[in-house]
Amino acid sequence: MKKQWDNPVEYAMPEGVRVSASMNIGGVVVAPATVLAPMAGVTDTVFRRFIRNASLFAEGGAGGANVDREVTNQQSGCGLIMTEFTSADGLSKMRESKRKRYLTFYEDEHPIAAQLFGSNPETLAEGARIVEDTGFDMVDLNLGCPAKRVVACNGGSGLLRDLPLIAKIFEAVRGAVKIPFTVKFRLGWNDQHIICVPLARLAEESGLNAVSLHARTREQGYSGQARWEHIAEVKDAVRIPVIGNGDVRTPEDACALVAKTGCDGVMIGRAAPANPWIFRQIAQYTATGRYDEPTEADRYQMIRTYFEMLLDEGREDEHASRAAQGKMKQFASWFTHGVPGGAGLRKSIYEAKTGPKILDAVERFFETRLSGEALDPLPRMEDVPEDFPAMDSAACAG
Repeated sequence: MKKQWDNPVEYAMPEGVRVSASMNIGGVVVAPATVLAPMAGVTDTVFRRFIRNASLFAEGGAGGANVDREVTNQQSGCGLIMTEFTSADGLSKMRESKRKRYLTFYEDEHPIAAQLFGSNPETLAEGARIVEDTGFDMVDLNLGCPAKRVVACNGGSGLLRDLPLIAKIFEAVRGAVKIPFTVKFRLGWNDQHIICVPLARLAEESGLNAVSLHARTREQGYSGQARWEHIAEVKDAVRIPVIGNGDVRTPEDACALVAKTGCDGVMIGRAAPANPWIFRQIAQYTATGRYDEPTEADRYQMIRTYFEMLLDEGREDEHASRAAQGKMKQFASWFTHGVPGGAGLRKSIYEAKTGPKILDAVERFFETRLSGEALDPLPRMEDVPEDFPAMDSAACAG
């Protein structure tokens, strides 16, 4: 996944326009109307719960005083969270114990949607039944991932070349489950094959409950500008909720997307790992007309909390323990670019052999900075340099 944005447009906060306080997807209330995009290698249960906690918000402030409150979608700036995309074919074949690794979630993650990919209608229907039986609030179909290995199996955005097959998948999955069924897709395969409006209409006619549009083609990948005008076209074409996705880096971007397209909700992908507070900032702006930037103490608390959650998750599982170390190193590089002395911290993190050693390096670094030595301002998202590292080449997000 390409982390930097190509010549991002800077938006002023539009007057009188806010991200909606809620939207209804097949009877599930998403409040506020913001969605954490599914991202391969990123949105596991630890990251999802981390985002939910980072997004805690109460009118009048966005500080840490609210972190001990009971988490509900009414108090969180992130109204809906989504899993990493999961192969429906794999779900149907894997053992129950392995299946749980991919579909694990906790009660404080509701409302939560599981995203599936594949190309066989019957297999996707069976995967949707597994999702429903596991207790998810929604099931989502991935028609957006541009990764070559996914497209090669006719999954993700590969299906955008075959509307008749998509119609069969919609029919099979809709007939298999009672929970809300949604789809995330791109504009089309390329500029000569823009199908977002007929695809959205097909989804509505097939009984789907909402659509999410990443306003780029498969050929674009993550390059160039997201073309929000197509989100507006989809919104004009259907009556079910339309969720806009692509190039939302700041609360100003989220409000501009709503102003320009009339979309019912906003989905955020690539910006969320770099700025976990973005959902809280959007909610704060919606409630008060302003939003806070995180302090260095906030950043320290955030990274320490996430690392501790990763370590807790890996204590009973060797696979999770190895994955936790990799994610800690990856995540630390995201949060220390632009911070004075960050290169030294990254070096010590990459040389650390265990999760606790990584956490120790982070704590020493921030404790020194928070003691008052050379506290320069932290970078905003738009100030991140162009060599900012990618998270995962397989990640699929907006």
